[in-house]
Amino acid sequence: MTTSRSAAKAPKAAYVCDACGHQPPKWLGRCPECSEWGSIIESTIVVAASGRVVSSRMPAEPARPIAQISAAPARAVATGVGELDRVLGGGLVPGAVVLLAGEPGVGKSTLLLDVAQQWAVNAGTPSLVVSGEESVSQVRLRAERLGALHDKLYLASENDLGTVIGHLDAVRPGLLVLDSVQTFSAPGTEGVPGGVTQVRAVTAALVSIAKERGIATVLVGHVTKDGQVAGPRVLEHLVDVVLHFEGDKHSSLRLVRGVKNRFGAADEVGCFEMHEGGITSLPDPSGLFLTRYLEPVPGTCVTVAMEGRRALVTEVQALIGAEVQGSPRRTVSGLDHARLAMVLAVLERRTKQLKLYNREVFAATVGGIRLIEPSADLAMALAVASGGLDLAMAPHLVAIGEVGLTGEIRRVGAVGRRLAEAARLGFKVALVPPGCGPDGMAGVPKSMEVIEVGNLQSALQSAARASAEHGSR
Repeated sequence: MTTSRSAAKAPKAAYVCDACGHQPPKWLGRCPECSEWGSIIESTIVVAASGRVVSSRMPAEPARPIAQISAAPARAVATGVGELDRVLGGGLVPGAVVLLAGEPGVGKSTLLLDVAQQWAVNAGTPSLVVSGEESVSQVRLRAERLGALHDKLYLASENDLGTVIGHLDAVRPGLLVLDSVQTFSAPGTEGVPGGVTQVRAVTAALVSIAKERGIATVLVGHVTKDGQVAGPRVLEHLVDVVLHFEGDKHSSLRLVRGVKNRFGAADEVGCFEMHEGGITSLPDPSGLFLTRYLEPVPGTCVTVAMEGRRALVTEVQALIGAEVQGSPRRTVSGLDHARLAMVLAVLERRTKQLKLYNREVFAATVGGIRLIEPSADLAMALAVASGGLDLAMAPHLVAIGEVGLTGEIRRVGAVGRRLAEAARLGFKVALVPPGCGPDGMAGVPKSMEVIEVGNLQSALQSAARASAEHGSR
């Protein structure tokens, strides 16, 4: 018996990753694309015969010239939390879905409760916080501590997505906070709450509801041990904005870092300070990363790090210990251990002034900030040299540059923006890589003395000269 050419071919087995959608040729225990374990499932697909024609459909809304489309519905509404608005690109867009991920206890719920209260006060529409992990009484206690009580701020404790939609019908909020998305389940969807299938179904349903009703929605997400957003990778593609909330539990500094943003820059960073009364924005956080001394102290040097588009003046400290037998310790806090080891090797090899192979070295940043970019190499080298030679750096000196293995100082980005921030805080002398040029110095006041140093030896000489001039005054 013959079959029609337009008929579909017989179904065949296929394997699909339930996390990222990758289709391996056979079943595997771990997805080669997203490295998720146990996510490969067997599915049946039907391959249509060639030559089949897809019929056209009448669109729900006809296409219009772009000049005739209003951008007003996509205008951001300020949340009232300045640093969060900075990262979001001005505020929350009605209908946008934001995923805020961070480690447990870092302060996600505290921040979003403050955002919900500010929205209720300033936006003119109610805000709804739905917690899947705490009771409404527990959330109320936190709100009292933060002073986040308002008649238009509504609380609910649910784990069922259908019930959440019922709350939306009753309250009609302009802002919805769901804490956290891994604790909710969608009716009619298989799997346990927090599983790949449930998280994807809940997020897809909330995105659809947010777009349909114009509700700004913030989803709180958990993170894995390696700091990635927990759940399927498609979760990050469904939402409009992905933010990472970072911070050390032993430090008051908190950073909100933009990873994805359809409405603004994706490399902005917001700074917050965590304290007993809650969490507050830090529009000028550089003071947290500096130590004020009555007299210059050996073993310190100041640099300017870039967190996204933000320039942060940061102090690097180094302590050179006594000589030891065997392998000396190399201990860092807030710095890259590998870069410190490289800087120590270059210092000893290229300057001929320091013998560090048998001495313990301790290096750290101030204020809990983590410096991983190469532009801090020069400040790290000068701090180590200052401690090893017992020579205090001038308090108004700032050093910026990457150190190469041959001892050369390499160029880094945004030099002008870094120096403008340093000058604003009163620094007068800057050591920078050669070749920055007038374009790289845009915005730098003429009162700042900018010295280009080509290698580590000339940087040490320039730093010593600036220190001597400061001591002679």
